[in-house]
Amino acid sequence: MVEEVIERESPTAAWSSTGSATGSKALPLADVDRHAEARKPTGDRELDRVLGGGLVPGSLVLLGGEPGIGKSTLLLQVALLLGEKVLYASGEESAQQIRMRAERVGLNGPGCHVLSEVSTAKILQAAEHLQPDVLIVDSIQTAHNPQLDSAAGSVSQIREAAAEFLRYAKARHVPVILVGHITKDGHLAGPKVLEHMVDVVLQFEGDRHHLFRMLRALKNRFGSTQELGIYQMDGQGLKGVANPSGLLLGQREEGLSGSAVGIPSEGMQPLLVEVQALVSSAVYGTPQRSCTGFDTRRLNMLLAVLEKRCGFRLGAKDVFLNVTGGLRVEDPALDLAVCAAILSSNSDIPIAQGMAFAAEVGLGGEIRPVHRLEQRINEAGKLGFDTVFCAKQSGVKAGKVNGVNVVPVKRMEDLVGALFG
Repeated sequence: MVEEVIERESPTAAWSSTGSATGSKALPLADVDRHAEARKPTGDRELDRVLGGGLVPGSLVLLGGEPGIGKSTLLLQVALLLGEKVLYASGEESAQQIRMRAERVGLNGPGCHVLSEVSTAKILQAAEHLQPDVLIVDSIQTAHNPQLDSAAGSVSQIREAAAEFLRYAKARHVPVILVGHITKDGHLAGPKVLEHMVDVVLQFEGDRHHLFRMLRALKNRFGSTQELGIYQMDGQGLKGVANPSGLLLGQREEGLSGSAVGIPSEGMQPLLVEVQALVSSAVYGTPQRSCTGFDTRRLNMLLAVLEKRCGFRLGAKDVFLNVTGGLRVEDPALDLAVCAAILSSNSDIPIAQGMAFAAEVGLGGEIRPVHRLEQRINEAGKLGFDTVFCAKQSGVKAGKVNGVNVVPVKRMEDLVGALFG
């Protein structure tokens, strides 16, 4: 049973009575003033890239992630770095606790105002009085409308609180950022309509036992959803990683079998990541297939291709795969590196140093091209790699490309011959 309010007096009547800035008059699309919607840079390079250049005035942004991943730390850093008037409303921490966290990250934002409150009416009243440039609410699950009898975090409370902040954002042209909890399944807690209401849905993910945190855009009405922001957590908060490929490969061991370097692309940014594979005889009867950072179903497909098209007997062997650094890669350009690592571990022959792989593998054993290959090759050259294996149909001819030797291969048999003779 969910309570619904049929008619009530709006707690935000003080600001809604004046009407929104756009009014109710219909305008031709060409007459709409677009220059008034200039983005606000947040001062965080990674967050700005994921958002598409900064915060759009009047937008509603939802940031979700696991407990302890760094959501509140990231937004507090944004509030301190923004350089404008920011209202940080927290229903989970007191003002003293927020001050302690601000001192830990070593930032001093004179424009950051802190409010420890859960009532949506009081938060909006404080925002109307302060007139901030950005409003941050941590979190939407703790926001409570006193006119509803249900508890904070229920479906009706979350939907009504989000609707009130949405009306405030559109009426005052103020960006509003909401922190959202997630369930044990990894989905944002609350009704699915919450994700439909907001303009941007950001997912902050990563393993708390690893250094890196990844920021992805699951929904973005004002930009691409293909960009990835990478952060490093330390004692002074979250720091943007300028060269993630160098850090991911910094502790790579040389001369070990089962290790290959792939060049996936996250949005406009190519990354070099190490793929580790371990192939051993199954001692418990049923072969095991385990992946960390890679899709297990795709691994099973690649193993079937290697067995059917290349003659490798892997059906009775355990196969373990790991993408180092705690990253989760979904780009099919990593297929060729996965196959190379598996074959290297199976034959116990290490892959020569300086080799990288960027291609997709089809069910027929053919090597398929991937997009933005030249950018991937350039990234490999910057980190000292001298050979890149790619698809023959990619349009890049064999030879030197910006100092990197490009080796096009057409089928998996060509790759096996080039690597292992």
